[in-house]
Amino acid sequence: MKTKLLLIAVFASMLFFSCGEGKKNAEPTVQENVGVNDGSDFEYLVEQFADLKILRYQIPGFEDLSLKEQKLVYYLTQAGLSGRDIMWDQNYRHNLKIRAALEQIYTNYEGDKTTDDWKNFEIYLKRVWFSNGIHHHYSNAKLKPDFSKEYFNSLLAETGATLAQGAVDVIFNERDSKKVNLNKDADIVLESAINFYGPDVTDAEVEKFYGAIKVDPKEPIEIGLNTRLVKENGKLVERVYRSGGLYGSAIDKIVEWLEKAKGVAEDEKQAEALRLLIEYYKTGSLETWDDYAVAWVNSTEGDIDWINGFIEVYNDPKGYKGSYETIVEIKDFDMSKKMAVLSKEAQWFEDNSPLMPEHKKKEVKGVSYKTVIVAGEAGDASPSTPIGVNLPNNNWIRQAHGSKSVSLGNIINAYNNAGGSGRLKEFAHDEEEIRLEEKYGQLADKLHTALHEVVGHASGQINPGVGTPKETLKSYKSTIEEGRADLFGLYYLMDPKLQQLGLVENWEETGKAAYDGYIRNGLVTQLIRLELGDDVEESHMRNRQWVSAWAFEKGEADKVIEKVTRNGKTYYNINDYVKLRELFGQLLKETQRITSEGDYEAAKALVENYGVKVDQAIHAEVLERNKQFKSAPYSGFVNPVIVPKMNADGEIESFSIEQPDSFEGQMLQYSKDYSFLPLEN
Repeated sequence: MKTKLLLIAVFASMLFFSCGEGKKNAEPTVQENVGVNDGSDFEYLVEQFADLKILRYQIPGFEDLSLKEQKLVYYLTQAGLSGRDIMWDQNYRHNLKIRAALEQIYTNYEGDKTTDDWKNFEIYLKRVWFSNGIHHHYSNAKLKPDFSKEYFNSLLAETGATLAQGAVDVIFNERDSKKVNLNKDADIVLESAINFYGPDVTDAEVEKFYGAIKVDPKEPIEIGLNTRLVKENGKLVERVYRSGGLYGSAIDKIVEWLEKAKGVAEDEKQAEALRLLIEYYKTGSLETWDDYAVAWVNSTEGDIDWINGFIEVYNDPKGYKGSYETIVEIKDFDMSKKMAVLSKEAQWFEDNSPLMPEHKKKEVKGVSYKTVIVAGEAGDASPSTPIGVNLPNNNWIRQAHGSKSVSLGNIINAYNNAGGSGRLKEFAHDEEEIRLEEKYGQLADKLHTALHEVVGHASGQINPGVGTPKETLKSYKSTIEEGRADLFGLYYLMDPKLQQLGLVENWEETGKAAYDGYIRNGLVTQLIRLELGDDVEESHMRNRQWVSAWAFEKGEADKVIEKVTRNGKTYYNINDYVKLRELFGQLLKETQRITSEGDYEAAKALVENYGVKVDQAIHAEVLERNKQFKSAPYSGFVNPVIVPKMNADGEIESFSIEQPDSFEGQMLQYSKDYSFLPLEN
């Protein structure tokens, strides 16, 4: 019994994950649970503004590392921060110029700071900092300032800040309104503001350009991952992210710190992985990137690990271009041992899944599942951070060499201790649903994301001769993959196998809580994150909606899920959990078929019919019901500062950890210390 309860406690404290092919399911979707307090007096909350909360996290165990290991952590965090501005420029071509002007105004303005206009300016700047640019980090919509263009121009004049008129205009007009536009009727390249393509490059041109590139079908490189595709003299060319190329001045600083890190590597495998990462940054070679990924996934013995590179492709409407991201990790071996049970059972889950036999993997390669302590983040991982990652993304490497799946334990702990907002009682159908959520909800959600990550993304195979999902499913690739992994987890959450493995104490009630929470979020509470009238754009929000809406519709005749209206409020009540599990199994089988066969039309129909459009009456109702809650729906973090202490010879003799006093303080310090790019790239 002690072992079982200990495993439950471990899951309850650390399993809220992001997705395996990416990170954007990064935090609890709607923070409705009451937080758990660790008993310390550490202040997790920094501040709250707009729809955002800024939190702190700790780095437990750093003091137990050797000086050499601490140096490795420090050098890796410095390498990550050195590329911070790459993410800003990738997000939008005007971002660095706009940030420079906003920060100059903020630091130099000596006028009246008690006015609503100035307060709204401060909030706008903080929102821009949080999103690494002028588009919302999650919805992709352009942030709207609550001050006038005239007021902004007066601030520019009073502080001596300069900003080109075109960049000023774009803050206030409707141009480049979506960072990523996935509307089926849009030219998703031309009408996306993301800076992966020249502003005059079209969807058809991207299709033709990358469609003409031949790759090894057995070991395909991730074409286009580290480039910007632009027109020069009317011809499409790739500008490569590398030393001496695009973003070269920042990449050179990254390399400088990675060289230091290689010098204090824990073992030869780790040093070789760092050597290949350095070579990749110097050359931009995607063959070297694959060599690095293989070396990295096989480097598993050290206490320190990292994620570094142009990795996740969610920000590219075409799914080619990787966003700059870094996470530095200290392994927590005690918790990781307890979690290894899922990795060891991966083949059982595959063999017993409802997939067609020809779509099942005969041998699920090792998924290394660890709990880690985050020591620093940058780029696409900061301030909005994942809480778990499964890499590498290149499918042939995953199949041949396995993958690393990590849960970010101290980040999850910070979320838990930051508390909730009490939304549960407002949106749950009845007292039984509330009881299940309060008793099992946190465990159920976290176990779901662990199943999603460790076995969901590792499951299934593509039919021989079928291209990669990026090629076949195109703009629907990400949401189909995330829905597939979600469904894999949902199917097994109502399986007694979890109790046999010691992962839950009551598999049935844990499964019910998971199903309640998923349907409640997919059909109702995630609408809190949308403006009234908006379609669902973000891939994970789409997949949660199409999974939930499809299951609701297919089970409607038997009232598997019942729509209930009470006192003018809408609820969804699950009447038959067993039949719902069968529906999830059917949909899992279909999404795997879509992926395995590359069935674009079926993917399009599933997503467009169930995942994009929102019932406007329910949306308006949900927003109105949510007004009573003050807790912001999104959270992000400031990073602890690792400070070296030097001896008389200028060598590092020790480190201390300092917590930032404020969000704006850290953002301004980062701009001062890590701005290695020109404002125009």
